[in-house]
Amino acid sequence: MSSVSAILLITCPDQQGLVAEVAGFVRDHGGNIIHADQHTNHGQGVFLQRVEFELEGFDLARPLPLWGYVAVILALTQITAAAVTIFLHRHQAHRALDLHPLPSHFFRCWLWLTTGMITREWVAIHRKHHAFSDKVGDPHSPQIVGIRKVLFDGVDLYRSETRIAETIEKYGHGTPDDWWERNVYGRNNIGLGLMLVIDLLLFGVVGITIWAVQMMWTPFFAAGVINGIGHWWGYRNYEVADASRNIVPWGILIGGEELHNNHHAFVSSAKFSSKWWEFDIGWFYIRLQEMLGLARVKKVAPKLVMNTKKLGLDLDTVSAIVTNRFHVMAHYARDVVSSVYQEELNKADDYYRHILKRARGLLTREESLLDAQAVHRLETVLQHSQALEVVYQFRLRLQALWMERTATRESLLQSLQEWCKQAEATGIKALQEFAQALRGYSMQPA
Repeated sequence: MSSVSAILLITCPDQQGLVAEVAGFVRDHGGNIIHADQHTNHGQGVFLQRVEFELEGFDLARPLPLWGYVAVILALTQITAAAVTIFLHRHQAHRALDLHPLPSHFFRCWLWLTTGMITREWVAIHRKHHAFSDKVGDPHSPQIVGIRKVLFDGVDLYRSETRIAETIEKYGHGTPDDWWERNVYGRNNIGLGLMLVIDLLLFGVVGITIWAVQMMWTPFFAAGVINGIGHWWGYRNYEVADASRNIVPWGILIGGEELHNNHHAFVSSAKFSSKWWEFDIGWFYIRLQEMLGLARVKKVAPKLVMNTKKLGLDLDTVSAIVTNRFHVMAHYARDVVSSVYQEELNKADDYYRHILKRARGLLTREESLLDAQAVHRLETVLQHSQALEVVYQFRLRLQALWMERTATRESLLQSLQEWCKQAEATGIKALQEFAQALRGYSMQPA
C-alpha cells in the first residue's frame, strides 16, 4: 500500500547549499524524501527544484529544545495573566484605567481562547467578592469554606456562582454587550477548542501539553492561589477589614495579583505595588500601553504629603487622614506601636517576654479578624503593660474617627484635635511625636 506524499516546488535565486537546506528541512520535520529533481538556470541565476516526500511522520511544527517549550509556556501564560489583571480586573471590574479598543478586544479574544471566561460573569463575581470579602456571601473565601476548597476546587466555586442570576444581574453591569460578546465570546467551549487546534498546528503533538498547561493556569493560579492563599498566608502592609495578604512582594508570575492586600486597601487603584521594594508587572504592562497611547490610568493609590509649614490641624488635615487612612494606620503601627512594644520587650522578664512575642502581630491586627484565642492573648499582654494598653486604645480611637459615616468634616476635625491633645498628654514619647506629625498631613495637589 503506497503512502501519502506531498510535492514541494521551489523557485528561487540560486545560491550555494540550497539542496542541503531543503533536505534538512524535510528531515528535521520527520519527512522522508522519495524523489527529487533540481535544475539551475545559470543564465538567469535561478534555482528550480521538485521534491516529493512522505507525509507519514511529517510534522510542520519545528521541534524546540526543552527550554524553548518552557519559554513558550511562560510567554503564553503571561499573556493570559496580563489579560486577566489588566482587562478583567483593573479595567472592567474596578474601572481603574481606560483601554484603547485594540488591546481591549485582543484581551477579550485571548481570554476566550485560553480561559473560556465570560467578562460579565467574572466581573460580577469579583465585585461581589469585594462586597462580602471574607464574610458570608463571599463567593470564594478560604476563611469561610476552607483553604483546600478554594485552592484546589476554586473553579467549582466560580462556576456555582455563575449560575446565580442575581449575582450576575446585580454586579455585572457595565461590561461588554456587543455582537462579539453575544455571538462569539459567550460561547466559551469553541474558543478553548480553537486554542487546541492552534497549539497543535504550531507545536505538533507537544501542543497538547502546552494547551493543557494553558487550561490549568488560570483555574489554579487565579481561582486557587490568589483567591485562596491571597486570603490565607503572606504579609500585610495595611490592616483592612478582611484577611487579604500579599503573597510575595514581586508580582510577576500572576500579573501582579500576588500583591493582594495592597489591592484590597486601594481597590480602585491601577497600581498594586505600594512599597518601593515591591514590583507589579501588571503596572509595568499598563505603563507601556500608556506610553503607546493604548491605555489611560484613571486612579492610583493616594500618597501622603507632609507639609512642614502647617502649624495646626485643619480641614485639609482631616481630608488627608481620611483619604490616606490605611497609610496613617500603617505609620501608627510602625512609629508608635512597634516603638512602645520594643521598649516593653527590653525591660520584660523571661515570662512576659514570651507572652509579648506571641502577641506582637495582634497589637496592630484588624480587631474584627481576631478569634477568641487571639483576643485572650492580646488582653493578657495589655493587662501587663499600661503603655501598650494606652497606645492600643488610641489606635482604636483614631481608627474610629473615619468609621463614623454621618460625621461632618468639622466634627471630625474637632474629634481629631481632641485625640491629638489627649495623645500629647499621655507622656508616651512615640505617641506624642505621632500626634505632632499629624499636623503636617496634607492632600496631594491635583
